[in-house]
Amino acid sequence: MQIKIAGKNMQLGEALQERISAGLEAAVTKYFDRSGDAHVTVTKEGYLFEVDLNVHLPSGIILHAVNQGDEPYGAVEGALGKIEKRVRRYKRRLKDHHRPGRQPMPSEPASAFILQANEEEALDEADEALSQENGADQGPLTVAEGNASIRTMTVSEAVMQLELGEAPALMFRNARHNGLNMVYRRPDGHIGWVDPGVAETS
Repeated sequence: MQIKIAGKNMQLGEALQERISAGLEAAVTKYFDRSGDAHVTVTKEGYLFEVDLNVHLPSGIILHAVNQGDEPYGAVEGALGKIEKRVRRYKRRLKDHHRPGRQPMPSEPASAFILQANEEEALDEADEALSQENGADQGPLTVAEGNASIRTMTVSEAVMQLELGEAPALMFRNARHNGLNMVYRRPDGHIGWVDPGVAETS
């Protein structure tokens, strides 16, 4: 299993990195023959440590867990426990959706941005800024940016993917009609589903 481990605002000791690698190997290979790869970030913010785990399985499914603690080993153990719990809980569903020989879900690259939420005036000008070729200094303040992917999957697979992580929403391409859809967590605990294609054809 290929595991990339990074520290943010801190130096990671060899023993901590070995614990992360061994824990992920044990949690994932216990349930999957092909282990995939993982990205781990350990961040120190004040007196708290946050561990962010992303495990990419060959099937296309992504397992995600975030945990905080007042010391790094405790934060790591909590995140590893969340990953193993999710794999164990959805083992049967994962096997049903990803039978042996099934091809991985196709995906397309996308850009992901984190925008500062308290710039009301800038947010009002966001659409105008995006339409300008050199609008980097206008619109909402970009706190962070990175790469993302939009996967093609069924609605049931998208719901399962949402439940396997901690994100509030998931955008995907609907395998039935190839249009963009979104599933999201509702305040009442249910999962919402947005399909613009239904409105267009009705």
